[in-house]
Amino acid sequence: MTSTNPAGHVGGYRREVDFQKLGPALIIASSLVLAIRTARWPPTHSDGLANMEWEKEVEHSVRIAKIVLSHVIARCPEMFQMKDVPWYVATDDEIPK
Repeated sequence: MTSTNPAGHVGGYRREVDFQKLGPALIIASSLVLAIRTARWPPTHSDGLANMEWEKEVEHSVRIAKIVLSHVIARCPEMFQMKDVPWYVATDDEIPK
């Protein structure tokens, strides 16, 4: 239970994956997927015009990386950086009457 009282008593801590630290992992994973999927594409030069096929490939790579990271986090969370999140003990003021 999360306390709304700033002077609440911390009952303990639980370990959770620090999701703020997963941004670089998602970028690296999606870049690897993109590199593997487009390795055999012929090199092209663009004059700033958007290539719809390329944009679809980037979106698909990010989607694949998110699915893989979500799967790994659910099954092996200890592989990622963890943080301690406090949980609070309810006081008499916070218990509904």
